[in-house]
Amino acid sequence: MQLSHEGGVDMSDSRVIMDESAMRRALTRIAHEMVEKNKGIQGCVLIGIRTRGIYIAHRLAERILDIEGHPISVGELDITGYRDDRPYSEEDIRVIPGGELSLLVKDKRIILVDDVLYTGRTIRAALDALMDCGRPQSIQLAVLVDRGHRELPIRPDYVGKNVPTSRHEQIDVSLSEIDDNDCVMILHPREAEIGR
Repeated sequence: MQLSHEGGVDMSDSRVIMDESAMRRALTRIAHEMVEKNKGIQGCVLIGIRTRGIYIAHRLAERILDIEGHPISVGELDITGYRDDRPYSEEDIRVIPGGELSLLVKDKRIILVDDVLYTGRTIRAALDALMDCGRPQSIQLAVLVDRGHRELPIRPDYVGKNVPTSRHEQIDVSLSEIDDNDCVMILHPREAEIGR
């Protein structure tokens, strides 16, 4: 996943591809699809991948409560120590198996939630982390944005918006819970930066 929050290439052009109402509609549609595909929410758990996936999972849970009239459990997953494409120190915690997350995972239909699906490496790490917590009945994947460029055979079950991108572009998801506004932007690098 490439986000401007992590720094990187200087971007000269950006465009909003989802505003607040488009994000709201996409999440409402995804919530309906989840309820329909799973024939309700019995035995389902939403697991948000830290950081933005957690907030999206909570928003989906609110919509599912509105639709079904019953709450759905929400857990959070920190996959820092499971990444194979980012360095981490010995102090990084691999995910805390046991406790609440293990209870949420075992024999449940897990719906992993993240903001952007890119190479698939974040999701692979999340799958490893989940399996260390327990054996779920099944795992589904929901993402707000699928930008393509997969390096692993991973496909989402629920997508808010498919956004074809080049590898030079970045997708920036802003959520009001941590960024003070709701929008998804595509950021284009300056031509001079691409040739470097």
